Amino acid sequence: MPSRPLHPDEGTPVTVTRRVLFERVLQGIGTSLVAGGIERAFADSQGAATGQASGPLTVRVSRPFDAETPAREFMSRLTPNERFFVRSHFGPPSAEAIQPESWRLTVKGLVKDELTLSLPELKQFEPATITAVLQCSGNGRAHHRPKVPGVQWERGAVGNAEWTGVRLRDVLQRAGVKPQSLHVQLQGADRPALPSVPLFTRSIPIHKALHPDTLLAYEMNGRPLPLLHGAPLRVITPGWMAESCMKWLTEITLRADETPGYYMQQAYRIPETAVHPTSGLPGSAMVPVEQMPVKSLIAAPGEGDTLKVGPVTIQGVAWAGESPVAKVEVSCDDGKTWEPARLVGEEQPYAWRQWQYLWNARQVGPTAILCRATDAQGIQQPERSPWNPGGFLWNGWDRLSVTVAA
Repeated sequence: MPSRPLHPDEGTPVTVTRRVLFERVLQGIGTSLVAGGIERAFADSQGAATGQASGPLTVRVSRPFDAETPAREFMSRLTPNERFFVRSHFGPPSAEAIQPESWRLTVKGLVKDELTLSLPELKQFEPATITAVLQCSGNGRAHHRPKVPGVQWERGAVGNAEWTGVRLRDVLQRAGVKPQSLHVQLQGADRPALPSVPLFTRSIPIHKALHPDTLLAYEMNGRPLPLLHGAPLRVITPGWMAESCMKWLTEITLRADETPGYYMQQAYRIPETAVHPTSGLPGSAMVPVEQMPVKSLIAAPGEGDTLKVGPVTIQGVAWAGESPVAKVEVSCDDGKTWEPARLVGEEQPYAWRQWQYLWNARQVGPTAILCRATDAQGIQQPERSPWNPGGFLWNGWDRLSVTVAA
């Protein structure tokens, strides 16, 4: 059994020879186009290598396609669909599996009545809309020391979007949840290239599945859900990391126990208590990744920028999973002193909060700008995140180097 999530051809160069097509894929214009479009868009090996910009995103892995959003895009309340990070464990599903006309959602297991729903039937349930951050558990993995294997995400495997769909609770109640149901297993339509590779199957506790804000989403930012983000249907578990937000959802199974597969019992787990990198990690000490920790990012200025002496607007975003953001602080002297930033816009559960800070830059020369957030429970973003063997949940202070010039 593999020791970490598999990424076939990790690091293989990717070519986007048809940029317009690629951007249409990101925007989700028609699954019939996209089903073949992705294969064509990434068929060659003579273009942008991993770590380079590909349209509006920075590619980290070419096959399966994993790409992150540049930090400069985090100056808006919502992250546009075409600039939203993409995380996939395998290639896209078959065209037949995701065509809206033939797609079906099955609800089975510990229920009174099994359900098979078409997309129009699903949309008969009461619609709901929430704004929520979606973040890969490995966002920031590249900052862990010592380094750990996996996609070397830097800062941009995160975005904030408006999600519209139906409540998972309503669908489960229609099926009839049996008392012994404690976990809800989620399965998508994507499949590994090799039969020896385990399916990406996850489960969430019944309390999260029945929460009124947990959605089965078919729209993203007011538009049909794009293929790369799970069309025609994906799960949104607001406040939790994205591995529970199953893309291309086709099957829901209610269980008495957690899903037994690799991606639940071995992958996406962290030590229950802090460990040293050389410590042994018995299986009983590992727990599933669930809630997002408090975190903030600097969107502007950018890394390595040269700034003029005088007023400089520093801005970014902050979020704290299921808890509101209480404050953001900024340091312009490499952490020696901290000043409060101004929170912008209204507070929304699960969404990120924009912030701004006006810095009067006087000292000529290089310096570091840092930010840290504190949530409503008083939990503060740490200088460095606790190390873990999967490189998950990085939320250390965000830091960038700039130079002030006369």
